[in-house]
Amino acid sequence: MRLRGFEIISSYKNREIVLPMRKTQYSAGYDISAAEETIVLPATVTVIATGLKAYMGNDEYLGIHIRSGLSIKNNISLINGQGIIDADYYNNADNEGHILIAVYNHTGKNILINKGTRIAQGIFYKYLVIDREENDLFSTRTGGFGSTGE
Repeated sequence: MRLRGFEIISSYKNREIVLPMRKTQYSAGYDISAAEETIVLPATVTVIATGLKAYMGNDEYLGIHIRSGLSIKNNISLINGQGIIDADYYNNADNEGHILIAVYNHTGKNILINKGTRIAQGIFYKYLVIDREENDLFSTRTGGFGSTGE
C-alpha cells in the first residue's frame, strides 16, 4: 500500500533525476533538485523543471518551499510564496503531474541554476474541509499547471 512519495515522470526517466530525500532525521522537507540547467533572468519569473511527480492521500497536499540557502544567497523567491501540489495533480493528462518550481529573481543579473541544485523543499500536509460540503459541485481535474482556473 503506497501512502505518499515521489516518482520520476516518464519524459525524464533516463536523465539521472534524484528522488527527493530528507537530509537529517528531523528534517520536515524533502529536498527537490533542478532537473536541468536553468538561467533565472533578472526581474523575471522562471519555471524550473524537477522531472518529478508526487502521490499522496486524498486529504493531503505537497507544500513547495524555496530552500532558504538558495533564496538568501541568490535573492530569489517562489513567485507564489508557497506552491501547492494537490493529490489529483498526480498523473494528470497535461503533464503527468510534473512539479515545476516558479521562482522570481529580485536581482539585476542572471542566476545560473545547475542541474542537481537543491532548489526547494517539499513537505506533505494533511488538510481539513468544511461541514456539509457539496461534493457534486466539484469538477474533475483534466489539466496540469494552473488547471483549476483563474
